[in-house]
Amino acid sequence: MNPVNIVMVEDDEGHARLIERNIRRAGVNNPIEQFRDGRSALEYLLGPDGSGAPSAKRHQMVLLDLNLPDMSGIDILAKIKANEHTRRSPVVVLTTTDDSREIQRCYDLGANVYITKPVNYEGFANAIRQLGLFFTVMQVPENG
Repeated sequence: MNPVNIVMVEDDEGHARLIERNIRRAGVNNPIEQFRDGRSALEYLLGPDGSGAPSAKRHQMVLLDLNLPDMSGIDILAKIKANEHTRRSPVVVLTTTDDSREIQRCYDLGANVYITKPVNYEGFANAIRQLGLFFTVMQVPENG
């Protein structure tokens, strides 16, 4: 079984630390690549040429915030799911947005899970620990 790389796209440093800390508390030791903006995340996932070739042999999953400084997480999700090398990578949308149209749009584009960040610290920490437990049992395919 190849280790699954977690690609976290989160511009809020406090949220990023909280997410990583609680994923670790759940016993998940997978590598986490953090990106604070959509451009750098897409360059990592799709490569400078946009082909997706760098992700071809990676086992990865994406934790995606929708509200980023340079582009919408919806656009990133659409690009990930449209690319032959990244479309099988599970995408977990983790955002403060709880608008039902936005949730529907994410699932229509291929999001695997949509989680609304609870507003209070303990609720957020608990949600991430549960997500971490989910990571310990989920299977992620090679992108090929």
